[in-house]
Amino acid sequence: MNRKPAERPEQEQLSLTLPAKRQAEERPQPAASTPSPVPAPASPPASTLPSPPASTLPTPAPAATAPAQPRIYVVSELLKAVRLTLESRFTDVRVDGEVSGLKRSGNGHVYFTLKDAEAQLDCVLFSREAARIKFTLEEGMAVRCRGRLTLYEARGKFQMSVVDVEPTGAGALALAFEQLKQRLGAEGLFDAARKRPLPFLPRRIGVVTSPSGAVIRDIVRIAHRRFPIPILLAPTPVQGEGAALGIAAGIRKLEAIADVDVIIVARGGGSLEDLWAFNEEAVARAIHACRVPVISAVGHETDFTIADFVADLRAPTPSAAAERAVPSLDDLIAELALLRRRGGRALAETARRARHERVLARKLAAARADLRTVEVRLQRAHPHRRIAEQRHALAAMRHRLETAVRPAMVRRRHAIESACGKLEALSPMRVLERGFSLTQRADGHVLTSAADVQPGERITVRVSDGGIDATVEGTHKK
Repeated sequence: MNRKPAERPEQEQLSLTLPAKRQAEERPQPAASTPSPVPAPASPPASTLPSPPASTLPTPAPAATAPAQPRIYVVSELLKAVRLTLESRFTDVRVDGEVSGLKRSGNGHVYFTLKDAEAQLDCVLFSREAARIKFTLEEGMAVRCRGRLTLYEARGKFQMSVVDVEPTGAGALALAFEQLKQRLGAEGLFDAARKRPLPFLPRRIGVVTSPSGAVIRDIVRIAHRRFPIPILLAPTPVQGEGAALGIAAGIRKLEAIADVDVIIVARGGGSLEDLWAFNEEAVARAIHACRVPVISAVGHETDFTIADFVADLRAPTPSAAAERAVPSLDDLIAELALLRRRGGRALAETARRARHERVLARKLAAARADLRTVEVRLQRAHPHRRIAEQRHALAAMRHRLETAVRPAMVRRRHAIESACGKLEALSPMRVLERGFSLTQRADGHVLTSAADVQPGERITVRVSDGGIDATVEGTHKK
């Protein structure tokens, strides 16, 4: 009695038999008798075995059936069969997980592991698919990968060949926008110090936009309505593949023209995908390197692009950009008339002041002449002259007086010196120097007699170089 094999989940029922279409693609086309490179399993279910024709092969008795021999595979044959089976069954799968072990090769391929809390899956993102991804894949990022499961036969490594990646949090474009914004901001492309003012009256305006849209018509209409300034268009696609390179090339072409003084980069409104060309790094670099001021007028007032942050001025709409770039002729005429009136009034006031200054100059000249006359008169009557004359007279009188007084003074000096000599000769000190002494009592009375003191009384004996204190022990007469 034949038993049916137990049913297994779909993933566990992968047959090693090549699909008919894959067999036709993979194997060469020899004679019909060439065997398939991957035969069917040795023990297929009983329901799948072909039945031989009754006329040619008699049905053998059950006891005479020989046991089936197991199929022997070489390694490459087995891995190829597994790869083709995986690729045929899992051609388009989507897997959520966290990026880990991110590596980039020199030829642009990206290798990483997609993991969750319980398992991990090796992934490869080839350079062609990696170039189409708008954002930068980073370590630890939660993403959703789309691709096919395959087997790298050279190493027997099971992996997923990824064709598209998108973040599971923010959208891919929003994430790419923030990443590029942060990187360019760190390089200083958004610094306010490098923003240049717009020229007052540009000689020519360059516009980078689509030649067929309403944007260029609005810019031309508003600009010419305000002032008839020449406008030069650099036509380029503003949406789709290659639009960013076309916009950057248009900016470089316009800045190379000598009389283009300002450039408007413009586009109408749209979704983030529609405006994405203005979020490309190539456009930002071209605006930053432009020699003339650049106005960014992309989308509506609520739309922001990387070009808005790099440009010297952001206009909410293309029409507003034309108004910012071109002054109004009527306003200029009105301002010119106002300046003319102000100039006339200023000129009249200047003439009035000039007349008044001339009158004041004449009066000042007359006053200076009177002052010089008074100054001369004062110099003539100045007391310094009389003081100088009296000083000279006083010096002459002093000389005469000194001449008359000097002989009398000499005579008087000689007389005084003679008297001093006589006084010196009669001085008591001279007598003391010759050995005499002077005796005084304690009260200073000079003793001239022995009777002037009593025994035991204190006396002072003065000699030429000092005094001697003594006590009277007794007196005696001649």
